[in-house]
Amino acid sequence: MDLGIKNRVALVAASSRGLGKAVAWELAREGVKLVICARNKEILEQTADEILLDTGVTVFPLAVDLSNPNQIDWMINETLDLFGKVDILVTNAGGPPAGNFSDLTDKEWMEAAQLTLMSAVRLVRKVLPSMQKQKWGRIIHMTSVSLKQPIDRLFLSNVFRPGVAGMAKSLSNELAKENILVNTVCPGYFMTERVKELISAQAEKTGRPEKEIEKEITGKIPLGRMGNPEELASLIAFLASEKASYITGATVQVDGGYIQGLL
Repeated sequence: MDLGIKNRVALVAASSRGLGKAVAWELAREGVKLVICARNKEILEQTADEILLDTGVTVFPLAVDLSNPNQIDWMINETLDLFGKVDILVTNAGGPPAGNFSDLTDKEWMEAAQLTLMSAVRLVRKVLPSMQKQKWGRIIHMTSVSLKQPIDRLFLSNVFRPGVAGMAKSLSNELAKENILVNTVCPGYFMTERVKELISAQAEKTGRPEKEIEKEITGKIPLGRMGNPEELASLIAFLASEKASYITGATVQVDGGYIQGLL
């Protein structure tokens, strides 16, 4: 299906691996001009090369720390210098550390706020003028099912992911008249490095085998398995497209049925 976004410019945050990488790759398959970012320059450049070899699309990798506002400003300025605009923004960030409430320090709370919430705020703030100028834009926030169904020991995610969704919903109302659509996607359990780290941390804390913990997680998913990153990427590419021109303010889970609530 032609999604009508060939030659649009997309910035995908935290996209050197995992779900962010899959999203960037899917957009490249649609012919989107692409900027990707992450902290690890070596892995980021390797990802850019892989996407180029597969799709023929030149990908610009920019190594940044999304918790640092100055580095976000630099990245967006570089993107605007390269392309003159940003059409599609996918916000994303590595999840904050796991922990029970009593485990977490003030420092960890503040760091999680900067990474999980404020990185999204700053990215949107910086790309909005470009979108408003052309009266076209797509902003998609990647969060987590913890936004709708809190997950044990993920206090920081449970608190700050809903803040991102609140911003997205408010922005969708404010920007609709300018044809800038804002949506939130809530990934469930996908077999990524992040999920492997969470399983490993839980195994270490409880003394249980990792395979047992993985089986326990998939047992709560009606489809009986974790997702493939490409399954999330397909939805985000659609939301970024002309085909999704009447969808804004939505919060959509991609979780194999994990969330048990009605909304």
